[in-house]
Amino acid sequence: MDIRIVRIRAEERKYHEELYENNKLFESGSWLFKPVKTVMDNLVYFNSYEHITVLDLGSGIGRNSIPVAEAIRSRNGKVVCVDLIESALLKLRNNSLEYGVSEIIETLISDIGDYQIPNKAFDYIIAVSALEHVESELKFIEVLNRMAQGTIGEGINCIVINTNIQEIDILTGNELEPFMELNMTTIQTEQLLSEAYQGWSLVYTAMKPLEFVIERNNRKVLMKSDCLTYVVRKK
Repeated sequence: MDIRIVRIRAEERKYHEELYENNKLFESGSWLFKPVKTVMDNLVYFNSYEHITVLDLGSGIGRNSIPVAEAIRSRNGKVVCVDLIESALLKLRNNSLEYGVSEIIETLISDIGDYQIPNKAFDYIIAVSALEHVESELKFIEVLNRMAQGTIGEGINCIVINTNIQEIDILTGNELEPFMELNMTTIQTEQLLSEAYQGWSLVYTAMKPLEFVIERNNRKVLMKSDCLTYVVRKK
């Protein structure tokens, strides 16, 4: 693996492990305090389903997968959660016990760029702030194709991805190299998504500027990006 990717992943692992250690799921103080609204809103498409299968790529400690599991618990649901950080999946399993959904949560440790999604296995595939962590544009396209192939007819794919990422040292104002594996423009990302999901129905798309402060090596860094949401339904 490219030394740049190794270095970025080490820093990202450190950031997420500290975040998960210092912030409890669904408590105010971080972006873990509630699920993504669009992720939850899309569940309406499955109201008539007696059985629902969900894949959460880059699940972390359960910000989205726990509420989704709660919502589909009464309908013989299953949520498969994939993440690269083993400690995050351990916390996810503990959270699933706390929220009473452990019986329908399945965890798998894997780089989402390498995870082989079973063909036509999932009604709903979620990738929130996950696909920008694959190692290359080629890998991004491969994952999109696996997501499309892994979706059952009339299923939904919900993608939230950061584009045009900038990192700025708050103390000096200097722009830093973004610690993100894949940093594409919004236009480029939209084009690749459109190509990958050709023939699908576009359910919803939106873009909004996003910025928040993170800590890298004991210094405050302002991260700015375009947050692109893209929801499609298989015909």
